Amino acid sequence: MRFNFFKTTTPVTNYAGAKAYKLTPDMELYSAVVTASLQDQFYEKTTDKLERLRSLIAQNDPGFVARLAVYTREKMYLRSIPLVLAVELARTHKGDNLVSRMTTRIVQRADEITELLAYYTLANNRKEVKQLNSLSKQLQKGLAVSFNKFDEYQFAKYNRKAAVTLKDALFIVHPKAKDEAQQLLFNKIVKDDLQTPYTWETELSAAGQVAYGSEKKKAQAFKKVWEELIDSGQLGYMATLRNLRNMLDYDVSTAHLQKVCAMLSDREAVLKSKQLPFRYLSAYRELKHINHGMIVSIKRALEKALQVSVQHLKGFDANTRVVIACDISGSMQQAISPKSKVMLYDIGLLLGMLLQHKCEYVIAGMFGDRWKQVSMSPDNILGNVDEFYRREGEVGYSTNGYLVLEDLIKRNYVADKIMLFTDGQLWDSKTNNAATANTMSAKWAEYKKIAPNAKLYLFDLAGHKSVPLDVRQNDVFLVAGWSDKIFEIMDAIEKGSDAITEIAGLAL
Repeated sequence: MRFNFFKTTTPVTNYAGAKAYKLTPDMELYSAVVTASLQDQFYEKTTDKLERLRSLIAQNDPGFVARLAVYTREKMYLRSIPLVLAVELARTHKGDNLVSRMTTRIVQRADEITELLAYYTLANNRKEVKQLNSLSKQLQKGLAVSFNKFDEYQFAKYNRKAAVTLKDALFIVHPKAKDEAQQLLFNKIVKDDLQTPYTWETELSAAGQVAYGSEKKKAQAFKKVWEELIDSGQLGYMATLRNLRNMLDYDVSTAHLQKVCAMLSDREAVLKSKQLPFRYLSAYRELKHINHGMIVSIKRALEKALQVSVQHLKGFDANTRVVIACDISGSMQQAISPKSKVMLYDIGLLLGMLLQHKCEYVIAGMFGDRWKQVSMSPDNILGNVDEFYRREGEVGYSTNGYLVLEDLIKRNYVADKIMLFTDGQLWDSKTNNAATANTMSAKWAEYKKIAPNAKLYLFDLAGHKSVPLDVRQNDVFLVAGWSDKIFEIMDAIEKGSDAITEIAGLAL
C-alpha cells in the first residue's frame, strides 16, 4: 500500500508556530524511534520524548512495535532505543511470546543484556534492594536465549562494574546452558573468574599501571602497545576509528599506520563493521588540526570507506534529476548525544553528500534565511561536509525550506526527486502575516503543475510530531533516521512500498 491512497492527515501547528501535519501513530513512532538519541533535543526534553514513546507504543499494534525494534537494531544499527522498546512493550503486552522473540533478535552484544535490565529498573521505578524482582517473563525468556549467543571473550569484554552486572543478570534470568562447556562459562561469571580479554582497553589499562621513569618512556610504552594491537589483528573497526588520533599522538610507525589505512578502507571490513556514516565524519574531524605526514593517507582511507558503505545505493542514473537541500537552521545545531561533537546539521549534510556522490545529475545546496546552491565534487564526501559547514553563515539560520521550491518554480526547473534533510520544523520567517505566509505545502502544489511526476522526500533527522507537508499524498514521502540505510527505504518507495510497509513485513 502506498501513502498516496490514505486519507489526509490532520493539520496542526509545529514548534515554530507554522502550519504542519500531524503524523499517524505508526509514522510518528517510526520517526521518533529511528532518530532517538535519548538526550534533550532542541524542541523536546528526554523525559517528554520517553513519555511520547510510551503513548505511541500504546497506540500501535504490538507486532509493529516489535518489528520496528528489530528494524532499528538490524537495519539502522542503533542499540539503546530497541532495548527501550522491548521493555516498554513488555509492560503492556501479555499473552504470547512476541516480546521474547523480539528480545532475542535485538540483543546482539553481551552488554545489551545488562543494559536492558538496567533500563527495566529505571522504567519501572525500581529503587528497592532487589530491583529486578518480578522481571517480565517474556523478557526473561528472551534474555535466557541471548545468553547462549556469547562466548567467554564476549562476556569478559563487557563484564563491567555497573548498576546491573553480568552476575546479576545470570541470577535473575536463569539461562539454561546448552552444554557442559557453557555451564562452566556461567560458573565463571558467578565466580567473577572470566579470563581478562585482549582488548585495546585492557592493554592500555595495563600499560597505565606501570611506573615509568619519564614521560618519554611512558610514550614509548604506549606506542608499543598500539603497534602490538595493530599487529594482532584484534583491534576492532570502531575502536580503530575512535583511536586514530591516539595512534598519531603516540607516534605509531608509518608501517603500522599503513596497516590501519588498509584495514579501514578494506571493502569486507567496512561492510562487516556496520558503522553509521557519522562515525567516519567524527574520525575525520578528530584529525582536522593534526600535522602528520600520514594525515592525507588516513583521510583518503576514511573517504574510501565511506564511499564503500553506500555502494548499494540504487535508483539514480544519468537521466534522474535530483535536488538535495540541507537545513542548517538553528534547531539543527543540536548534538546527537551528550559526548558527541556531531550535530543533526552534520548528519543532514553528510547524508546529502552521500546522496550527491551517487547522483549524476544533481543540484545541491543549503537553506536557512535563504536558499543557496553550492557546487561540490561528488568524490569528496567528508571534505564537502566541512566546506558546507564553513559556509553555513552565508544563508542564515531560519527554516525557509519553501525557498527551495520557489527557486525551482521561478526557473521552471523540472526535477525528478527533491530531497530535504531537515528536522521538519519549517516556517516562513520573511512574512509576518500568517495568512500570507509561504508554506511548503502550497509551494509543492504549485510546483507539481510544472513537474507533475516529481517526488518530494522529507528526510526527518529529529523525529518530532509533525511534518511540513502531508506525507501521504501528492508524491510526498517521509524517511527518517541517521543511517545510510534510509536510502533502502527510498528505493522501496520507488518500487511502490514505503517505510511502514517495509517494517511491518519483517519476519519475526
